[in-house]
Amino acid sequence: MKFYTPQHQQYCGIDLQAKAMYVGILAQAGTILVHKNLPTTPGAFLRLIAPSREDLVVGVESMFTWYWVADLWAKEGIPFVLGQALSMKALHGGKAKNDKIDAHKIAVLLRGGRLPQAYVYPAEMRATRDLLRRRCHLVHKRAELLAHIQNTNSQYNLPQIGKKLAYKANREGVEEHFPDPSVRKTIEVEVSLSDHYDKLLGEVELYIRRSAKAHDGPTFSRLQSVPGSGQILALVMLYEIQDIARFPRVQDFVSYCRLVKCAKESNGKRLGTSGKKIGTVHWRWAFAEAAVLF
Repeated sequence: MKFYTPQHQQYCGIDLQAKAMYVGILAQAGTILVHKNLPTTPGAFLRLIAPSREDLVVGVESMFTWYWVADLWAKEGIPFVLGQALSMKALHGGKAKNDKIDAHKIAVLLRGGRLPQAYVYPAEMRATRDLLRRRCHLVHKRAELLAHIQNTNSQYNLPQIGKKLAYKANREGVEEHFPDPSVRKTIEVEVSLSDHYDKLLGEVELYIRRSAKAHDGPTFSRLQSVPGSGQILALVMLYEIQDIARFPRVQDFVSYCRLVKCAKESNGKRLGTSGKKIGTVHWRWAFAEAAVLF
């Protein structure tokens, strides 16, 4: 998105929080026109920018609260830029930090064409992508329960269970492996929770697969044909990439997947790496899984 075009004569930076947002608007010459704290309501912001909305471009940091702002800007036809949070943190660090200062710095970066841009993910697929990411959280919780059963077995130096507990059938009666009544009760609880997570995950995955077929069924089918890719990896690829054309080069895509190390260098000497968390951890996981399965 080219946001620093001649028709934009005013630049709005917003530090967005859950219940309030600090708005800073700069003129082309750098003069501060507005510096004000507002409630997080569309009406309050639209009233504030009404005198200058024709020449305004808006920048917001990509924190968890940006969805409604992006949707409002799209509806109102206001030029909108989503700033990449970690890159912005590296650029506009300072001695003091608060919402007022942050709003002004976002406007300054926007005015100078230096605001690192993030991708404004389409609203129609956004909620399903979030549900897919939430699925990872549920999988991790289930894995913690199964790992604790094995750890408890080692803690009491009991014979190996000898079954892969990831399968529900192998968990039946596993609590009888533990002679102590209190330990047995602990295992009963963890087996019950694991069974419940299995049920929940099955329902979530079915829902996401149906949504994927509605959003982009042909692409979902093609992704499953990639060697080493099953339904879950295909879903991650579909929803995390969304549109491969948004990456102008292969290098940009690989960097987005956290598969390259960015060197820090000065006077010909390497000083380590940086930017390790810029990109998406979900794609890094997907590549690792695909490599193992392939």
